[in-house]
Amino acid sequence: MFKKLAIIALGSISAFAMHTAEININDKDLEFAVNIDVAQHNHTVEPDTTFIGVKYLKGTKENSEDENGKQVNINELYETSFLMKRDVPSSDIKLGIGMKLNYTRVGGESYMSAPLGIEADYKFATHIPITVGAKLYYAPSSLSFAKANNFLEYRFEGAINIIDRGSIIVGYRSLDTNFKINAREYDISYNKSGYIGFRFAF
Repeated sequence: MFKKLAIIALGSISAFAMHTAEININDKDLEFAVNIDVAQHNHTVEPDTTFIGVKYLKGTKENSEDENGKQVNINELYETSFLMKRDVPSSDIKLGIGMKLNYTRVGGESYMSAPLGIEADYKFATHIPITVGAKLYYAPSSLSFAKANNFLEYRFEGAINIIDRGSIIVGYRSLDTNFKINAREYDISYNKSGYIGFRFAF
């Protein structure tokens, strides 16, 4: 009896678990991200609504530039995040608000910011599930540290769920890591590029 209950419980957890892992690539850049559904570890939280994540982006100078259009030497970007998402009643739209903490080095200078943002997803009611989404995150100078002046990130993504818990992603990202050094402001695009990838839910 206990064995049956354990199997049912594990099955129920698996059914509601929405942890995700994804990898995105293009010719030059590599991005890897993991998001943990807090509900699987805290039963007072509704599943698929609250996430803690980590991300690694190995950007390259070929997809970065300064205000003069010149390539910039950049290091990897590390990020942690917290996100809350909810379904909009009587619709196929999901909205979210979140915050991040990121760190990188650009042109030999340290950069850190804590941007706040919004996310939106729309799921098409098709035979093969298709979702499109957008993300916008911004950190003013009050949420920027080290040599950072401000931060702006936006993304557009489309995901096609080709197998159970497995999707193909096509997207575009723009990350601006703007600096303030010796009272002078520098507008530096850390990464602007399209990408494709896989997303797995478990």
